[in-house]
Amino acid sequence: MRLRHIPGAEETIAASPYVVQDPQAQKGRWDQLFGNANPIEIEVGMGKGRFIMELAQKNPGINYIGIERYSSVLLRGLQKRAELELDNIFFMCIDAKTLADVFAPGEVNRIYLNFSDPWPKDRHAKRRLTSPEFMAVYDSVLAPEGTVEFKTDNRGLFDYSLESIPAAGWTVKAHTFDLHHSDMAEGNVMTEYEIKFSAKGQPICKLVACRTPQP
Repeated sequence: MRLRHIPGAEETIAASPYVVQDPQAQKGRWDQLFGNANPIEIEVGMGKGRFIMELAQKNPGINYIGIERYSSVLLRGLQKRAELELDNIFFMCIDAKTLADVFAPGEVNRIYLNFSDPWPKDRHAKRRLTSPEFMAVYDSVLAPEGTVEFKTDNRGLFDYSLESIPAAGWTVKAHTFDLHHSDMAEGNVMTEYEIKFSAKGQPICKLVACRTPQP
């Protein structure tokens, strides 16, 4: 689906105090931006930001960073952010492939992937955010006990992820094919897409992955 460009989006993002304009300069120094050494959790592909902003409201002792590569989508998140009084969340307009340029090894405690583009064609498999290529990127920035949490309504992408994540040297420590009717539903925060799909009766899949201990 082609995204509609919103005139002035880039300029608004460049002027926003909620967007980190030079994220590479923060590498290893995110505690200075937030003013504390609280754990950092990031969402890759935050969309309009409902999920991560609700997390920030519920968990003031955790620092959150929402990542969205499309300026017109991020703009919608900024409009919501302006209505909230929060000091534990920032945004970045970058590609997830560059995370290692932005975060030092072990600087991130948790990564959320929510309703990512399924890239259904086989030749585009490397672009899927749960591919071995992207899992290697996450490995370079996550703390030793860090986790990746992934939610989707796309069963094909989920089945792929259940194979690709272990193939990348990770362990799927928990998963469900119907999140809202499982034990994993406790404390679940829904995204915009999740609300939409759930209302139509579509089951939501979720998994939590961690690194596989080395022998």
